[in-house]
Amino acid sequence: MSNDNPDQLDQQFLFEVIENQLQDGHPKKVKETLLRLCMTGHSREEALELMACALAPELYAAIEHQETFNLVQYETNLDQLPETPWISGE
Repeated sequence: MSNDNPDQLDQQFLFEVIENQLQDGHPKKVKETLLRLCMTGHSREEALELMACALAPELYAAIEHQETFNLVQYETNLDQLPETPWISGE
C-alpha cells in the first residue's frame, strides 16, 4: 500500500479483514465488539465502519512501517468504540 495515513486505507479492504476475522473467530474481541455495537443501536454497517477505524492505524503501522501487528492496541481500540480517541482532533 502506498497511502500516507491510516485514513486512506481502502475501506473495502478493511471490511474484508474484519469479515475474515469474524469468520475465523480471531481475535475474539472482534465478534464481541460487533455484537456490543449492534446491541447499543448501531447498524451492522455502522459497527463495521467503527471497527475499521480501530483496525486502520494498527494495520497501517504493520504494512507501511513493517512493524508487528499490535493486537493488544487493536483490542484496546475496539474496547473504546464507539469513541475513537486515537483519531487526532477528538
